[in-house]
Amino acid sequence: MTEDKRITIMISAVEPSADALGASLIQALKSQNNNIEFVGCGGPMMAQAGLASIFPIEQFSVMGPVDALRALPAAIKAAMELAAACVNHRADAAIFIDSWAFSKLAAKQVRKLSPSTACVKYVAPQVWASRPNRAKSAASLFDLILCLFEFEAPYFEKHGLRAQWVGHSGFQEIERSRYSGALFRKTHGLPSDTPLLAILPGSRRGEVERLSEPFGKAVALISKRVPELRTVVVAAPNVSRSVSDRAVSWAGNPIIISRDERLDAFAAADAALAASGTVVTELAIQKTPIVVSYKVGPVAAAWARHVITTPYVSLVNIAAGRAVVPEFLQEACIPEKMADSVADLLQNEDARMGQLVEFSKVLPMVTGGSEPAENKAARAVLSLIEGK
Repeated sequence: MTEDKRITIMISAVEPSADALGASLIQALKSQNNNIEFVGCGGPMMAQAGLASIFPIEQFSVMGPVDALRALPAAIKAAMELAAACVNHRADAAIFIDSWAFSKLAAKQVRKLSPSTACVKYVAPQVWASRPNRAKSAASLFDLILCLFEFEAPYFEKHGLRAQWVGHSGFQEIERSRYSGALFRKTHGLPSDTPLLAILPGSRRGEVERLSEPFGKAVALISKRVPELRTVVVAAPNVSRSVSDRAVSWAGNPIIISRDERLDAFAAADAALAASGTVVTELAIQKTPIVVSYKVGPVAAAWARHVITTPYVSLVNIAAGRAVVPEFLQEACIPEKMADSVADLLQNEDARMGQLVEFSKVLPMVTGGSEPAENKAARAVLSLIEGK
């Protein structure tokens, strides 16, 4: 699509995950309009897509409140630089990807210095899980919010903010790709009729430390009830040694794999026991029945009870509004309970099929369907610019 009028878009991403989204969005915008100039900040993927970042974003890759506080002076300076870029380049739109705290800070500066620039938030803050007041705050700062999940849009629309559901590009990529459970079994010498349980104890050190013991005990109980059970354990990169050291003694003669091999393993597995997180949706996409568990320390648990507003932690459950997959959280993270639920999935075809039927209903609300999310996002941004 060719346009005569030159469009300028300021685009901002200060996190690695946002860099990937930004790169895809830049490419989608270019494919829909070949007369766009981009300014702003991003990482290596956005640079490859054609953005010359006006400052390095590595300084903002922080974890925890102490590091965030230390980064605040740099964040304020960066927000002012982005706003100045909007002024100098007469930006038609400013797109802020992920990172709610920085996006909020920078959008305020753009509103102040370049009021004619339309402000867009890509990836909505998770107001459905906690701090719903962020929806009202978003409505005061942005002209458009691009939501990954279908159920998010109403939270913002009720405050008068234009919300567009675009889908989740990462989940869509998994849906489009083909992973082979048969090849995984052949590679690891697993007969097709051997029951296989995937175990995912988390990707953070604290998760592994808290979940390894109850997971290990649960697997021991399951192996007594399911003859010839084999297990495959996913060891995320930053906790690989910790997971391997713990899982090697678990029942089921565990196969310990890296994250890169996980999707083929999911396709091969008959069921999974997983720490709550993105991986739960990945398992659902691979049609693997799941039992979910999670446990945090006492301080984090007290904080979570104070701010979290959803009764569920898994996206498939939140989207469905009901317990599609069993969740054993905090005090309920008990080996016997988890073992009963997993064994039921391995031995009861009705229980397995019940989850798979629900996955087919819920996943389109989470992934966004077959059209690439970045294409929908680009179309919504260009429509906003046309309207202004």
